[in-house]
Amino acid sequence: MQRGSSERELAAGWEAEAVAVAEAPAAAAEQGGVDSGAAGEPERKAPEEQPREGAPAQPRAAEEGDARVVPRPLPTLPLAKPQPARERGLCPHRKPRSKGRGCRRSSGRSADEYCSQRPVTVDSSKARTSLDALKISIRQLKWKEVRMVKDGDPSWKPTFIVKPDSGCQGDGIYLIKDPSDIRRAGSLQSRPAVVQEYICKPLLIDKLKFDIRLYVLLKSLDPLEIYIAKDGLSRFCTEPYQEPNPKNLHHIFMHLTNYSLNIHSGNFVHSDSTSTGSKRTFSSILCRLSSKGVDIKKVWSDIISLVIKTVIALTPELKVFYQSDIPAGRPGPTCFQILGFDILLMKNLKPILLEVNANPSMRIEHEQELSPGVFENVPSLVDEEVKVAVIRDTLRLMDPLKNKRENQSQQLKQPLAVKEDPSDSEPANASDSNRNPEAHLPSICLKQVFPKYAKQFNYLRLVDRMANLFIRFLGIKGTMKLGPTGFRTFIRNCKLSSSSLSMAAVDILYIDITRRWNSMTLDQRDSGMCLQAFVEAFFYLAQRKFKMLPLHEQVASLIDLCEYHLSLLDEKRLVCGRSGVSGGRPPDSSTPQEAAPSAQLAEGNPPSCTNSAHKFSHSRHVLS
Repeated sequence: MQRGSSERELAAGWEAEAVAVAEAPAAAAEQGGVDSGAAGEPERKAPEEQPREGAPAQPRAAEEGDARVVPRPLPTLPLAKPQPARERGLCPHRKPRSKGRGCRRSSGRSADEYCSQRPVTVDSSKARTSLDALKISIRQLKWKEVRMVKDGDPSWKPTFIVKPDSGCQGDGIYLIKDPSDIRRAGSLQSRPAVVQEYICKPLLIDKLKFDIRLYVLLKSLDPLEIYIAKDGLSRFCTEPYQEPNPKNLHHIFMHLTNYSLNIHSGNFVHSDSTSTGSKRTFSSILCRLSSKGVDIKKVWSDIISLVIKTVIALTPELKVFYQSDIPAGRPGPTCFQILGFDILLMKNLKPILLEVNANPSMRIEHEQELSPGVFENVPSLVDEEVKVAVIRDTLRLMDPLKNKRENQSQQLKQPLAVKEDPSDSEPANASDSNRNPEAHLPSICLKQVFPKYAKQFNYLRLVDRMANLFIRFLGIKGTMKLGPTGFRTFIRNCKLSSSSLSMAAVDILYIDITRRWNSMTLDQRDSGMCLQAFVEAFFYLAQRKFKMLPLHEQVASLIDLCEYHLSLLDEKRLVCGRSGVSGGRPPDSSTPQEAAPSAQLAEGNPPSCTNSAHKFSHSRHVLS
């Protein structure tokens, strides 16, 4: 069954709905950081919560705060950081402080106005005999109280969902209120499990809880390329939703959205339509929300931000695994990965990541029981429409002959001599269609979101840059742990040792951190420093090197320093190699970094490798 024109337009034009990711306003940048659900933000209500059915809310106009993804340039290494005015005994207005006297505000605002901008919140859940007095005090101060219930009331305690570590398709999942209940899980008590806090405020449609399965293509790790499918699947529970309580924790058809579980429910609805039934397209959900006045651009923007942040968090570890299997500098297989992102929309339409599936199911049929014990595979039109497009267009993007065909097509488009016989035009048209085998296919359903929106997320790639340093000093191909010699080489090449950090102290640091991390891992086949241990050691070194900076800037500054010294080392090796091959006169360099050494050699005064490295000028900033 063909989807409606409105759904097609919504899915095809979703890139316009992600504009908020690319257009981060300057006002949001001044606030700093990324916030996908800031405190105090007015809640975007679900369609069921509209006060009047006959007057749906109008789409919210774009505001400065809509673009949550804020570009933040990487900090440069400071030459000298001036001491803040407060630390030198000055008031914020740079006037001398006097004991017992404060600085008078010059803005004309009252104290109440300052307090009303950001009220203080107090957690009263742990208050016992002082609860009544605390409530009165909070009201008098005009502060805000959270978790305003007494201990012993089970309604306020969080609910947890327990997932067996080696399980799949909802097998073995259960809900608990008391953490001690996890020990009474029968045969599961000896199996590792992942415990997550249960999300109690989901968005409901037709009074049912649902989640979203979006397919994400990780096309390349270096450089990082991420694509998101324009459409996905919405999987519904089959029992009307109620917030979890001790009486309904075992109602899996109410709380768990897994398709493999709900298909066994008597209430599961198989439908040939993409907008009805227990499994629907995500575009049909967006159409329904849009008709209720929901800002679909904001929803897509938040989802794209969530996906990019998650993949960036995965990339460092994936790079380490990748280099251990794929030889560097050799032509090899083209590697890619289709990931399944399971996302839950909250009542305020904020997306919450539930889990990422490395091997999502691509089945396009479901089993239907004809008689007891007799099953038949029935095609699923919803699955076929979404999954076939994802696989087909992934192969189109990864086609190794695509560039070759495009180059040939460009060459054939050059002006040709006019032929006398007009009948020759028909074979030419036929050959054009043969040269473009994808002419009959629809546009690609996968939309690139990275590096398209890289500028807004580069500040999150510090660990990724640390992983590049880690991989550089691994040494032996195939290993994923850094040995003591490799760690010492890293310290020496990056010029991190000093009078306050001797190489003996470096060895002790390596031993302490490596021993602790190895004791926490089950895999003891390889000895050495894993990536996580290297990151911890890097943080320690950054805090020693740049004590006066915030933690984020400490790490960024140390990465810049390491990359700078390694670039000098690479330039030195390059110049030495060229002088050895061409008799001290390397060919002209095409990069700005090589311009200075090349110019000196061209003048007939070949410097030593050491001198040429010292004359190398860093392209970003000067180091003290």
